[in-house]
Amino acid sequence: MHGPLSAAWLLVALCAATGAYCLLRMRSDVEEQRRTAGGEALMGFGMALMAVPAAVLTPPRGAWLLYAVVFGAAALRALWAARRGAHHLHHLMGSFTMAYMAVAMAARPAAHAHHGGAGAPALTGLLLGYFALYVLWSGARLVPATASGPAITGWGDRPELARACRLSMGIGMVAMLLTM
Repeated sequence: MHGPLSAAWLLVALCAATGAYCLLRMRSDVEEQRRTAGGEALMGFGMALMAVPAAVLTPPRGAWLLYAVVFGAAALRALWAARRGAHHLHHLMGSFTMAYMAVAMAARPAAHAHHGGAGAPALTGLLLGYFALYVLWSGARLVPATASGPAITGWGDRPELARACRLSMGIGMVAMLLTM
């Protein structure tokens, strides 16, 4: 990631904490919750690794290609899972975006690894727009509503915490796309 070191480290911490909470959500009794939390944990930890400041660690080209393969496979899995629900389309967008950023970093010449690109390609702009709108939408969903439905037994099953995690990953994705 390019930009101020303090902002990069805050993004690393935010994404790692989100990934850790998503791992805890995988202990849920609800199978769909576990499956979703696993994908979100992968995204959180992947974003944390990708956000490590370039001044501290510049991964070799092979690492970026590995990221692209891992997140490309996650995108294919999300595409397959999208048959079951629209939320998986967001996972598809996130995984595709991570693979896209990894390919862009692998293609970037070593001499320019610490400088921003000459301009944002149209795809980067479209992805940035998508995640900016997602952040606004998911932030609005955090507004408390009246309590209804069954009682929540475990803090790992709290829907507002899952929404907060998705919001923080959306904010992280916007920050990462802005530095491309």
